[in-house]
Amino acid sequence: MKVVALLALWVTLFHQGYSSKTFFSGSSVITDAEIKALSETFYVLDSNKASASELIIDPQALVPDSQTSAQSDLSSKRLFQYVDEEALFSRPTFAAFLAVLDNYNRMTGQTEDFTHQQLAEQDTFLKETMSNTKLGRELFAFLYTKGVYASEEDFIQDLKMMWFGLYSRYNKKMDSSGFEHIFAGEIKRGKVSGFHNWIQFYLLEKRGKMNYYSHSFNGPWTTYPDILGMQFMWDGYYKQVGSAIIGCSPEFDFALYSLCYITRPGKQCRLSLGGKELIIQTYTWENSFYGNGKKYIGSAFPSSPGN
Repeated sequence: MKVVALLALWVTLFHQGYSSKTFFSGSSVITDAEIKALSETFYVLDSNKASASELIIDPQALVPDSQTSAQSDLSSKRLFQYVDEEALFSRPTFAAFLAVLDNYNRMTGQTEDFTHQQLAEQDTFLKETMSNTKLGRELFAFLYTKGVYASEEDFIQDLKMMWFGLYSRYNKKMDSSGFEHIFAGEIKRGKVSGFHNWIQFYLLEKRGKMNYYSHSFNGPWTTYPDILGMQFMWDGYYKQVGSAIIGCSPEFDFALYSLCYITRPGKQCRLSLGGKELIIQTYTWENSFYGNGKKYIGSAFPSSPGN
C-alpha cells in the first residue's frame, strides 16, 4: 500500500472510531468488534466441549492475587473430580491433541527431537482441528476474507510454523515451541513456565504428578468453557498463576489463541463468549524467526479480569 493511501486509511479509521489495536492486512482491517463477533461464533460452534455431565471440577480455595506466591496447599481435594474420558477423548480432535501432547520434554535447555511419527501427529492435529471442524473452517474463512491468507494451505502451513516451529528458551538449545509452552507446559529455572491447558492438567493430576493448591480467579461462565486461574505444584515445581480455559475442545483453545496471536500479536485480545468478555494476552518470541521475518508464538493465555 502506498504511503498516501495508508495515511488516508488511518484518517478514515480515526474518524470512524476504530481502536488503536486495529489489525491491518493489505487494505483490510480487523477490528475489536469483529474479533468479538468471531469469538461468539466459536463459542456456539464448539460442539466438542464438555457438558456438565462429562466434566466436574471443584475449585475449592479462592485466594487474592497478593497470596498467589505463598505456595500454600489450601485445597484438600483434586480440582478435577470427574472427566468422562470415554466420551471426550475418543473424539477425533481430542485424540489428535493427546497424540501430540506427550511428545515433549518439559525441561528447557534440552533439545526437542521429533520422530517422523511425531511430526505426522502434528499434521493430523492441524487437520482435525482446523480443516475438519466448522470452528476451524470459520477461522480460516474469516482470515481469508481479510486477506491474511491466500489459501487454506498457506493458513495451515503458517499455523504449523508459528505453533510447532522450534526455538531456544534456554542454553541455545532448540527446546521449545508455542505449542509446548502453552499446552504441555515447561520447566525453566526451577519454575513452571507456560502451562495453560485443562486436559494436560487433568492427565497429570490423575497420575499423581499435579497438586492443585487454589485459584485466584474464576470466570463468570456457569457452563463450559469457563476460565480458571490456578496455583499448583507440578511434580515439585510451582506455578503462581496458570490460567486456562476449562472444558473447551482442543480446537476451541487452538482457534482462540491463533486468532488472537495473528490479529493482536504481543497485545491484549478482547473476546466475547456468551456475552461475557474474555481477555487473551499474547506474546511474540523476539529472538528468532521463521519464513519472511515472522515471529513464533511466545505465549498466550487468559488474563485475569483485574488486569
